Amino acid sequence: MCNGIDTSRRELLRATLSGAIFTIGTAGLRLSGTASPLESVGQRPFTADLHVQLRAKRDQVAILPGQQTAVWRYDGVVLKGDPHAFERLPGSYLPILRVRRGQKVRIDLINQLPEATTIHWHGLSVPDTMDGHPRYAIAPGEHYVYEFEVRNRAGTYWFHAHPDGRTGAQIYYGLAGLLIVSDDEEATLGLPSGPYDVPLVLQDRDFDGDNQLVYLSGAGGDMMGGMGDMMGGGMRNGRGMMATARQMMGFLGDRILVNGRPDFELPVAARAYRLRLVNASNARIFKLAWNDGSPLAVIGTDGGLLQQPLARHYVTLAPAERIDVWVDFALYPVGRELTLRSLSFHGDMAMGDMMSGTSLPNGASFPVAKVRVVRTVSEKPRLPKRLAALPEAQPQRAVNAANPRIFNVTMGMMTWGINGRRFEMDGVAPDETVHHATAELWEFRNEEVMSMAHAMHVHGLQFRVVGRAVRPGYASARNSVAGGYVDDGWKDTVLVMPGERIRLLLDFDGYPGLFLYHCHMLEHEDVGLMRNYLIKTS
Repeated sequence: MCNGIDTSRRELLRATLSGAIFTIGTAGLRLSGTASPLESVGQRPFTADLHVQLRAKRDQVAILPGQQTAVWRYDGVVLKGDPHAFERLPGSYLPILRVRRGQKVRIDLINQLPEATTIHWHGLSVPDTMDGHPRYAIAPGEHYVYEFEVRNRAGTYWFHAHPDGRTGAQIYYGLAGLLIVSDDEEATLGLPSGPYDVPLVLQDRDFDGDNQLVYLSGAGGDMMGGMGDMMGGGMRNGRGMMATARQMMGFLGDRILVNGRPDFELPVAARAYRLRLVNASNARIFKLAWNDGSPLAVIGTDGGLLQQPLARHYVTLAPAERIDVWVDFALYPVGRELTLRSLSFHGDMAMGDMMSGTSLPNGASFPVAKVRVVRTVSEKPRLPKRLAALPEAQPQRAVNAANPRIFNVTMGMMTWGINGRRFEMDGVAPDETVHHATAELWEFRNEEVMSMAHAMHVHGLQFRVVGRAVRPGYASARNSVAGGYVDDGWKDTVLVMPGERIRLLLDFDGYPGLFLYHCHMLEHEDVGLMRNYLIKTS
């Protein structure tokens, strides 16, 4: 079992720092601001092509008309490399980090928050010490140096906070950003770029009468661990049976934000666009479609471009999933307005909808964004018939092809788990240990009597979906979203509806070490639906 750094080793590695805080070769160092202890989780020579300093901080931003909203967010500055590599989405406090495949990246994280935090580079293949595991969380005032080479294909990824038991709250209050990877293979396709390559980050939030975010409200108390009002009126939370029940169900807000803004409108030219759809909500599932019934041309998923475009009348997007679509607005006259909607579907069990505490339950129909064609242009890019070369998914390659590893989602007393186990910081069971440079089949089963939808995410790699099945009696709910599944291509997060089984093919040919797998309905993760798995080299 991998236990990270034990207490005795931590003491041996302590040193006093003075002078420059960040130096070459400090990957995985946890540093504090003055006379600081140092913890090394692996040093190696590293010359960064891109060096960014990030501050996790409190701030006030304009979201709704009137009073500003207290948030937590990432503020950054590029110290080396393309000065535009770290920017903000237009009109938003949400950041976007742009990197290239093969690039060596150093990120200096400075924690200016009142609690511990860490960053997970969602979808990227990085060493386990760089992956944002909660055991590497840094306390207020500390620093952490992330260093990694970008090995992933071009695609739409993201980054976000990942502390134990606090991931849902920290992402909710703003600790998330978009991460775009580019490469030469994608550049040759001539896909829409620049202003015609538009990210749409989808979130849902609750606000009080003072425009402040409200999270897991219940009967009195404070879900922030008794820390009280950490934002001077901005972090308002409740504890009690209702709040605990909402945490078990997963948080659902009644205001839809796109790129951090309500009532989002996108003016477009009459030409082709690439829309990068990212579900950054805590627990909401989107069933996205155009109001005029036009099909969506899907060109990419979590792990980059598909082999060829796929047509869908709607796409189903669980929390943490990403979909890239090609939309040709040249088909519409100037002045035409389209609405991207989330269509109705069979949500979670009725008790879950009742306890969710929202007027907008999972499965409700609502508008997401409006698009208006405002001008004509001369460019007429065409959708390529072939996008990328993808290896065929071959389940027979798995060392356990005849006996897939089974992971049952289980429920306890106000807790979730996997195979009856909850998260333990360094804990890993024998049946959660795999061998490096092998392929395996994993099967997630969501068959509890009081079942809810779950979005299962595996750290450290991308996988292929090779099979789905649903139990009798659950087909109606599953079929209400299944037409929008995009199981082709590389994935790192996948929706498992109530009564459903899903089989994945995973190649453990990246970095060895201790990684996480969990539900990305963030409240489920925070109450136990997360475990470690270990990739062994021998």
